[in-house]
Amino acid sequence: MLRIIIAAVVALIAAAAPTQAQDWPTRPLTLVVPFAAGGAFDVMARVFTPPLSQILHQQVIVENMGAAAGIVGTNRVAKATPDGYTFLFGTIGTHAFNPALYKKLPYNALTDFVPVALIAEQPMVLLTRKDFPADTLPQFIAYVKANAAKLQYGSAGIGSTTHLGCALLNSAAGINVTHVPYRGGGPVMQDLIAGQVHYMCSNSAGALPQITSHTLKGIALLARSRSPFLPTLATAHEQGLADFEAITWNAFFMPKDTPAAIVKKLNDATIEAMNTPALQDRMRELGVTLVAPERRSPEYLQTFVESEIEKWGTPIKAAGISAD
Repeated sequence: MLRIIIAAVVALIAAAAPTQAQDWPTRPLTLVVPFAAGGAFDVMARVFTPPLSQILHQQVIVENMGAAAGIVGTNRVAKATPDGYTFLFGTIGTHAFNPALYKKLPYNALTDFVPVALIAEQPMVLLTRKDFPADTLPQFIAYVKANAAKLQYGSAGIGSTTHLGCALLNSAAGINVTHVPYRGGGPVMQDLIAGQVHYMCSNSAGALPQITSHTLKGIALLARSRSPFLPTLATAHEQGLADFEAITWNAFFMPKDTPAAIVKKLNDATIEAMNTPALQDRMRELGVTLVAPERRSPEYLQTFVESEIEKWGTPIKAAGISAD
């Protein structure tokens, strides 16, 4: 009799799963941004929440968990109930850098998540205080080498994209400067503007408004080719660091075992949001490039993450960068 009861319960659960996926969502969703409020990634995530809320007919609420290079927030999603109501605003840091930086990472970037959609890419920018005595990358490198002992660069935290972008730049340029980690992109940007640190490597979404308002000085785009959003800013490649680039990306992920039907619904909603003129206009204002339609599927994102882990693991280890 007990076996019959257990079998009946299992059958009911199995039958209910497709129905639950079909009805999803029936309540608000939480988008975990594993970084502090006010930073570039937080701004980007919040651009998506209004159209997603409208398309899904449920409010999408941003939850900021800015600590430990995104590990805390990312792990929160990895351990969340896979019912479709919690998803992650993932980054190159959470899913490509961290596996190389941490030997005891509490989540597995490949197996603890279901990929939903690759969203956007953006080159990083070398930013300095507006009174920094250099206007080009060669001038910057020469000045920093001569004054390294009294200079500091800031980042959103150890192992963050802003840390690794500058760490790799420093390594490529042959300079050694004290690193000051903050708890998020917003605080380090504020202190750079205030003159408390001398430079940082920011995502273009955070750099663009500071450069256009002349609050900070853009020295180089950390990419091989120029950006249409900052067409007058020369690249590091153009300024002598051949083939150097630091390009970040963002994507949505759900916890592993999230039903495929729910993943497809969120992927469809994300693509629909990306196709709205209002979101496209806002992303252009931020200096962010939405990825091409053929790169927006869950299958593409899975393969992409695998390649990014391999791509970044070698230079991070070669540069001797570790967060353990």
